[in-house]
Amino acid sequence: MGYNIQVKGLNFFYGDNKVLNDVNMDIEKNTVTSLIGPSGCGKSTFLRTLNRMNDIIENARAVGKVFINGKDILLPETDVVYLRKMVGMVFQKPNPFPMSIFDNIAYGPRIHGIKKKAILEEIVEKSLTQAALWDEVKDRLKDPAMGLSGGQQQRLCIARVLAVEPETLLMDEPCSALDPVSTLKIEELIQQLRKDYTIVVVTHNMQQAARISDYTAFFLDGEIIEFGQTDEMFYNPKDKRTEDYITGRFG
Repeated sequence: MGYNIQVKGLNFFYGDNKVLNDVNMDIEKNTVTSLIGPSGCGKSTFLRTLNRMNDIIENARAVGKVFINGKDILLPETDVVYLRKMVGMVFQKPNPFPMSIFDNIAYGPRIHGIKKKAILEEIVEKSLTQAALWDEVKDRLKDPAMGLSGGQQQRLCIARVLAVEPETLLMDEPCSALDPVSTLKIEELIQQLRKDYTIVVVTHNMQQAARISDYTAFFLDGEIIEFGQTDEMFYNPKDKRTEDYITGRFG
């Protein structure tokens, strides 16, 4: 299958504060990897390193190597705009733009030079279909995206990422602001998308990690304590700290 992402000796600093310590991880193509661990353990920082979102934070710096499709994205010559096109990010809270449903999805393709209405219409339909939202919104594409429910807004944001044809999807607690019904729809969507994308998800929900992911990494104090197949980790953890976290004894 091959690896989509290979992380080697990654350390990350906010000023003098070291928040990731010698992280190593290989992520296979077309798999779902969950990142679990208590708040402040480094998992969201790690996720944001994969598309250089941390660059916008003052005095933040990454040291080490992060290969995506064989290219080290931490090198200064990396085209960060292109990187973020190929490695899309879905945030904790839905953040639709204050424009129509159609224009939200067409926004990225337009920035990347696509202007023809027919092509944009095709992209919008395809992306909303992939995000399991087309049937719900196809008759109101000109309506404001802010009028959608929270769960619909999150699927809209996923569709907006898909519209620029990434290879990898990063999701930072995509269900934490959603009700159980909307959460189930997002989880089902992740299962569908894994056929075409490599997906990395930060979650605080142990049951969710068990349901959706092929692999799980347990972060603690900036280090990966354990990383492996989800079923194996949940039913036969190798480290006592992993077992304590998964069973709710701490964190």
